[in-house]
Amino acid sequence: MAKSLFEEKLNSGKFIVTTEVGPQKGTDTSEMVHQINLLKDKVDAINITDHQSSVMRFPSLGGCLLVAELCGEPILQMTTRDRNRLALQADLLFAYSRGIKNVLCLTGDSIEVGDHKEAKSVFDLDSVQLIRMIRTMESGKDIAGGCLKGNVEFCIGATAHPSADFIEPQLIKFDKKVESGAQFIQTQGIFDLDALSRFMQYAHQFNVKILAGIILLASDRMATYMNNNVPGITVPPNIIEELACVEKDKGLKKGIEIAVRLIKTIKEENLCHGVHIMAVGREKLVPEILEEAGIMT
Repeated sequence: MAKSLFEEKLNSGKFIVTTEVGPQKGTDTSEMVHQINLLKDKVDAINITDHQSSVMRFPSLGGCLLVAELCGEPILQMTTRDRNRLALQADLLFAYSRGIKNVLCLTGDSIEVGDHKEAKSVFDLDSVQLIRMIRTMESGKDIAGGCLKGNVEFCIGATAHPSADFIEPQLIKFDKKVESGAQFIQTQGIFDLDALSRFMQYAHQFNVKILAGIILLASDRMATYMNNNVPGITVPPNIIEELACVEKDKGLKKGIEIAVRLIKTIKEENLCHGVHIMAVGREKLVPEILEEAGIMT
């Protein structure tokens, strides 16, 4: 089977740039279409988030179909929080049949942080088991041993948290994800490049591509909020202070400056294989960030 365009780029040695689009609540996809058209020729692939922070939205699968229809390269985000193994396998079969060949495997945030707190979490599998399940499907069988009439071949990604306070459990999870078949890793938002460098010293022994997560911050209040409310995100005090020291209406400009600085340093010092830019509702600024960072995909 032909590899995805994204997988070919991962293996080409080029500096990879991905970003993400968060779907809307409701069926009006016009804003998402606008964002996809803006980004599709500026990045190597576009993630469509899957009920990010446990907030109900238009599905990642539907957004990925839009990316493909608009001639972009989609990465399907799939959490195990909301689906059991039957639904996960069915969605993967449907996605592949429609030309979606990249998937980011996630366990998912707790329901408690979202907008449907009465919902029941599933967690039939975790992200490692999801990766293993996809690899089983690629062999031509479902995970109950049934034969597939037409199997799949995905480029599989997962996540890691290099800035975690306790890094050892993160490294154990990272090991399991790579050993299970993950080909690329998107990190949580990175602000401490020393932590990224230490993580990469460990990760370099594995055959996996690492994309450093870059979050666009708009203010010190946003950074503090993310520290307190967004699982897996740690914005260090020096970054918050840097944002706090600018005039009230200059926070976003400073946030862009910080993102550009991080991307340039990561690329110039060859710290990892690329970046994943999370603009958090300001996707229109991604091309500006890439231009200022001197990145051409």
